[in-house]
Amino acid sequence: MSLMGQMMHMPLMISSLLAHAAKHNGDIEIVSKRVEGDIHRTTWAEVDLRSRKLAQALDRLGVEPGDRVGTLAWNGYRHLEIYYGVSGSQRVCHTINPRLFPQQVAWIANDAQDKVIFVDLNIFPLVEKLAPSLPSLKHVVLMCDRSNMPRESALPSLLCYEDLLAAEDGRYTWPTFDENTAASICYTSGTTGNPKGAVYSHRSTVLHAYAAALPDAMGVSSADTVLPVVPMFHVNAWGLPYSAALIGCRLVFPGHHLDGGSLYDLFEKERVTFSAGVPTIWLGLINHVKQHNLTFSTFKRTVIGGSACPPAMIKTLQDDFGVEVIHAWGMTELSPLGTLSRLKAKHADLPKEDKEKILAKQGKGIYGIDMRIVDAEGKELPWDGKAAGDLEVRGHWVVSGYFNIDKSPLHEGWFPTGDVATIDPDGYMQITDRSKDVIKSGGEWISSIDLENVLMAHPAVHEAAAIACAHPKWDERPLMVVVKKPGAEVAKEELIAFFKGKIPNWQTPDDIVFVEEIPHTATGKISKLQLRDRFKEHKLPTA
Repeated sequence: MSLMGQMMHMPLMISSLLAHAAKHNGDIEIVSKRVEGDIHRTTWAEVDLRSRKLAQALDRLGVEPGDRVGTLAWNGYRHLEIYYGVSGSQRVCHTINPRLFPQQVAWIANDAQDKVIFVDLNIFPLVEKLAPSLPSLKHVVLMCDRSNMPRESALPSLLCYEDLLAAEDGRYTWPTFDENTAASICYTSGTTGNPKGAVYSHRSTVLHAYAAALPDAMGVSSADTVLPVVPMFHVNAWGLPYSAALIGCRLVFPGHHLDGGSLYDLFEKERVTFSAGVPTIWLGLINHVKQHNLTFSTFKRTVIGGSACPPAMIKTLQDDFGVEVIHAWGMTELSPLGTLSRLKAKHADLPKEDKEKILAKQGKGIYGIDMRIVDAEGKELPWDGKAAGDLEVRGHWVVSGYFNIDKSPLHEGWFPTGDVATIDPDGYMQITDRSKDVIKSGGEWISSIDLENVLMAHPAVHEAAAIACAHPKWDERPLMVVVKKPGAEVAKEELIAFFKGKIPNWQTPDDIVFVEEIPHTATGKISKLQLRDRFKEHKLPTA
């Protein structure tokens, strides 16, 4: 008979992260640039007290365990309180992306059957407009104090966040329940159909918080001041609000002020050491810093993910500004972390260029994530850094299904990511493309990411996207869509010549078109779907 361990059984609760932060790091600051325009300062102890008051307020409103509580809000202390007050009291926190089209917001809120929606001041007009089309919605709470409440509203029962909390005493004990209970829901971006809900548990969220903080992952510590640029409505800000409580670090929230100038000022004034965000955000920040001949005084490390980070951007941040880039990959269905690129001890003596090539990959799987690549028949492919196949994952914080959808997405117990990748003998994974974005020319695959990375290194290019364009002989050939840097002049012939020696000749794009702006999805990724639709009638010179 097996001998059982004699250890305490304590379910992994999201509330325990906050309780730990309040007890051991209660005086550490949480700084927020508010929608109201000012800088607000609070502490982990105060966030804990106010989160417990919020749980009491939800009791008073009749919100039951398991009910979904929506948010349409930016990064800030009130949103943080909702994260913990909702999930900690056995409700389900449902963060909604306010940048989505109104009909998508309504569809998501109705699919989740949100009973309450908390909304920031400058997003409130959207909720006011949509509320009549949300039959499950019982309460709308405006995230402000009484002085900022509108004098008139189409919603007669509109509630004030600060009034709700002021009515409670905070003498609330976080309940303990099954750690597999739903804690939060995030919906996928829905680029190929309706968005799908990924339901995270308390267990999966706490394990993800532990893994994200590890030295070979994000490597955050209590000595850091962390500014999550990635929104709290985008896969829970990549888990940073949970990891930050676990380690007790100082947090700085930028609100909706995400332009290069506003971010730089906040980085400097609040002495930020660590950040995380998608490549699009860093483009704006880098341009601002370069145009004004600025430097960073405390900013040392950032995680970049959401879409592949161009090697030129990694090099600029590291060489010009001394900021270490941790290239990462993940998905909503992975809570979201899957891999992060950090060097091993064996790489210490490699030449700088070789190190850069490794760090440009999406990286190694962290503990809690297993991965493999398979061919079209589902046969596992070798980790030789050459064979490219469909990337599949499984792990402690990977979804097994979607909310309100009976059909399982799993393939032999593995989640198919929709990405095409290689994995080298050291376990470093590199995304070569999304399966739907691969350019298939004459039966051979061309990676759109490889083409984009080449052009992003050209000094005149601000942003570049590669898409497939119809070709009578080769079926598809690459078309590059390019945004030039302000004031830059460059001809398409020069950019096509720039590919020479960097990729096989046959992969060289057939044409380049210049545009004022490249469309992005609501989470900041390049929208290949919109580009393909816009240029579906484009005639290549070689056609």
